[in-house]
Amino acid sequence: MHELRAMWRNTRMVVLCAISAALYAAVLVPFKVVPLIPGVTELRPANAIPVVCSFLFGPAAAWGSAIGNMIGDFFGGVSPGDTFGFVGNLAYGYIPYKVWSVVAARHSPVEGSWSARGAYVFACLVASVLCADFIGFGDNVLAIRLFYLLGNVVILNNMIAALVLSPFILRAVYPRVERGRMLYKDVMPELKGAPRSRSLVGLAMLITGTIGAWATGNIISLGYWVPPFLPAWMVAVPYDKAIALVTGPFLLVAMAGLALL
Repeated sequence: MHELRAMWRNTRMVVLCAISAALYAAVLVPFKVVPLIPGVTELRPANAIPVVCSFLFGPAAAWGSAIGNMIGDFFGGVSPGDTFGFVGNLAYGYIPYKVWSVVAARHSPVEGSWSARGAYVFACLVASVLCADFIGFGDNVLAIRLFYLLGNVVILNNMIAALVLSPFILRAVYPRVERGRMLYKDVMPELKGAPRSRSLVGLAMLITGTIGAWATGNIISLGYWVPPFLPAWMVAVPYDKAIALVTGPFLLVAMAGLALL
């Protein structure tokens, strides 16, 4: 994750971050009037933007996703939970290109092969689920929410945008940005990927932590499993304390995996 710090020393990457944030916020704000969970999330076709920008601008898109979401939140009511939205959207803009660099580095994200399409869906799904994990975790720390409802709505929102809208935008802009040598790997050629063995360990940790947080958050909030190692006052409906305590370690594993990629 060192590139998240290093990019701030590169003027062009800072500009690309600003462009990513502005695009995301500009499409987010008009849809604030179409809430899916009032006060928490809304219809978000704008979620196509972080995925597109991730493949184009790499770490600049990660910060742009987080900052753009924060700007959008200002138009829907600011709350402490927006901190977790910032982190979740940072992951949502960061993971697609990082996972792609491990599983499909020799392919282009606009390539039509089945292997490239599968890698694209996989990268977007990991990004969407971890984003939902952070937001669901934060809402359970700060308020009483149903993890299974919020988390799964976020995943659905992200994946619809990533699978329906992002591919068309990518096909239109990726070749032009590539020809203009404005892809993140052209702007910051000094960025080097981690050794293959380390990347694979990081990817395994990322997947384990992401799936673990999502699965435990869902089965606890649905009442299918009550952690027997927690005291009774922590496992009362709506299980917010239990969810926060059980999903937290999985999120740490996922973050450690990201650090290794």
